[in-house]
Amino acid sequence: VQLQASGGGLVQAGGSLRLSCAASGRTFSNYVMAWFRLASGKEREFVAYISTGNTIYYADSVKGRFTISRDNAKRTVYLQMNSLQSEDTAVYYCAANDFSSYSGRYSRSGSYTYWGQGTQVTVSS
Repeated sequence: VQLQASGGGLVQAGGSLRLSCAASGRTFSNYVMAWFRLASGKEREFVAYISTGNTIYYADSVKGRFTISRDNAKRTVYLQMNSLQSEDTAVYYCAANDFSSYSGRYSRSGSYTYWGQGTQVTVSS
């Protein structure tokens, strides 16, 4: 599976962005998907998760502001980000793993085998 993230950019605080992660390779519908982010000087942080059956989890820091979704026909997972804050500035990565080998630890980066290249999100205050 190859993942290609896009949609990042520069936005003012309070604004919105929608990230996309397009997958190629094997059957997309069999993959659990997640978004992580890496801010300068910080460790990689879990953002959101969506299962093959659309079970969803969010980090507390983004709950109520971010929405993860998937379109299996388009082989794409999305992250709609609203009410962006300067603390959301980071490189955002999408990640995936086949559900058959998935550990269930959705917030752990080690649970995912495949990673996209990252897309930069910068929020100006």
